[in-house]
Amino acid sequence: MASSSSPAPLLGLAELADEQRIDTILIDHALQGIRIQVLLRLLLSVFVLLSVALEPPVHSAGICIAIAAVYVAWCLGGVAVAPRAGILAIRFAWLTLFLDLVVLVAVTAVASQSDESSWTADVLVTGFAIVPMIAAIGMRPMVCAAVVVPTVVVYFVANAIARVPNGRPWSVILLSTLVIGILALGAVLLSRLQRSRVVTIGSLAAERSRLLDEVMQIEHRERRDLAEHLHDGALQYVLGARQELAVLAAGSPDPQVVGRIDEALGESARLLRSTLGELHPAVLDQSGLAVALIDLADSIERRGAFTVSVDTVGWPDGIRTPVDAVLFASARELLTNVVKHAQAGTVQLTAEVDEGRARVVVVDDGVGVDPQLFDQRVAGGHIGLVSRRVRLEGQGGRLTVAPHPAGGTVAIAEVPVGEL
Repeated sequence: MASSSSPAPLLGLAELADEQRIDTILIDHALQGIRIQVLLRLLLSVFVLLSVALEPPVHSAGICIAIAAVYVAWCLGGVAVAPRAGILAIRFAWLTLFLDLVVLVAVTAVASQSDESSWTADVLVTGFAIVPMIAAIGMRPMVCAAVVVPTVVVYFVANAIARVPNGRPWSVILLSTLVIGILALGAVLLSRLQRSRVVTIGSLAAERSRLLDEVMQIEHRERRDLAEHLHDGALQYVLGARQELAVLAAGSPDPQVVGRIDEALGESARLLRSTLGELHPAVLDQSGLAVALIDLADSIERRGAFTVSVDTVGWPDGIRTPVDAVLFASARELLTNVVKHAQAGTVQLTAEVDEGRARVVVVDDGVGVDPQLFDQRVAGGHIGLVSRRVRLEGQGGRLTVAPHPAGGTVAIAEVPVGEL
């Protein structure tokens, strides 16, 4: 038998990018962020240009206007190019954040030469509040921090230089810098939050994709097992009956031939009823889980070279619960696993309900469980227990498979059942 595993951890962006179906989601999300950054950057450039045009500095006004005009043109180019750049835009968009900061610092530095006679630098420093907003949209918290920290420093220095000409007290400068610092911290935290959300959503989507693949593999395996079961069982008896009919048709009636035909058809009917009972046991609906488990044990016992004892003392007579079907399917999977892997001589199957939880327990005296073989069996297509675990956890339950202290394996499928 195989052991259960813990829920899959969250994947990183690099691992998610390797998932082909998830990669498209990440790219679309990143491109949407870049479009927002481009729009905010364009608005920032317009703000810079209007600042130096409507409130020009006394000294070097032409230089300030030229820098602002080039910045606006470059931002307009980004609006046109960014949507078509695709992967390149995603990889290198973070570099433009530093360019935003450099341009804003350069224009403010030139305009600060006229602090005694104009308000240009005072207007421009308010634009530093936009830089953290642009940086926050990306999913690179470290890059965001590398941009917003210098932004806060430059903002403080620019205000400190203009303190004497503008007559601002230190308290005002420190408080305004504190506001920019709070914006900067919020930008870094928002960047981390956005990255975490994308990773979480991407991981869930990847897990859903893998579970879908597992379900498809399970369906394929169940069809294959059903085909093998019918081919090696009922079909052989039917073919044997046909051969006996051919012998019967070629000669006079022979009571022994008729007896063999009757035996073959009877055994075929028994095997077909057993197979149908395992697929969808009518007794589960009619008589409940306890009786269905007894029938299942009889059917499994014929397939395996071991005896199965069923204990339903802890399962009240005649009760029906919403989890009967999932517990029956879990018991069937666990017993099938014993047939295939355990090499057991005896198996104990127990069903019980207590304290609002229902469970089936399968204990065998076979070769035991090796947790290291679990991943190998999953890779080889033996994912029945993985599917059982996922379905039980989906209903708030769990599946545990572990070595038994006395040898062999103990497997427990447990799920909440509520009030009965």
